[in-house]
Amino acid sequence: MPLRAEYPEEGDLVIGTVTSIRNFGAFVTLDEYAGREAFIHLSEVATGWVKYIRDHIREGQKIVARVLRVDPGKNQIDLSLKRINDHQRREKTQQWKNEGRALRLVEQVAQALKISGDQAADLFGTTLIEKYGSLFAAFEIASADPKRFQKENEKAPWVTAFLKVARENIVPPQVTILGTLELTDRGPDGVEGVREALAAAEQVDPEAVEVHYVGAPKYRVRVVAGQYKQAEETLKRATEAALKSIRAAGGEGSFVRA
Repeated sequence: MPLRAEYPEEGDLVIGTVTSIRNFGAFVTLDEYAGREAFIHLSEVATGWVKYIRDHIREGQKIVARVLRVDPGKNQIDLSLKRINDHQRREKTQQWKNEGRALRLVEQVAQALKISGDQAADLFGTTLIEKYGSLFAAFEIASADPKRFQKENEKAPWVTAFLKVARENIVPPQVTILGTLELTDRGPDGVEGVREALAAAEQVDPEAVEVHYVGAPKYRVRVVAGQYKQAEETLKRATEAALKSIRAAGGEGSFVRA
């Protein structure tokens, strides 16, 4: 199911398997590019002076490396192990695992459509990678927001099967954001005014918005949503509803984003 370009681009992070080690460097097969061979020069294995290369790398090891140079004409790819940090290494490894899982889900969609995995790749795989950045991201969006996914893919004949597989296998990602409302109402019914303002915030989206008492006059607003942009929009609407309510009651309010 070939869904990638034949060669990575300079600067890309890639997953590889060390196949051979020499005194001058190591040879690696690129797992994401049909086992295409790449090379890591000794000087790119680790920072500082490397006396024994096997102290840093071994045959059969799965590695994350940065692409330094690509020359398709010579079928040459040069990599670096030292030019990435631990966070980038972990993130790339997780992305690779996610894409492996997504490819297995594509096979399920293909089975439902009674076509081969390669036919599925031609039918929608490449298009989804271009549109969402990765197959796994496409499955996440299909699970979290099926109406959006269906609209963006123009109700293509494969969408129903794709949505079913996404719903059954992917837990929608969640984003949590916080902020603090400060509400005061010194009128005779001030307590009721604050209560109504907090209720107004929660009523914007009862499933996504929670308000918790911190210590008068402060109240913590918590919003959970499938996407960051959606969470920000909900938080904005919730806090605006609370501030409008408290001001209408003669009180005062402010909001600080955590």
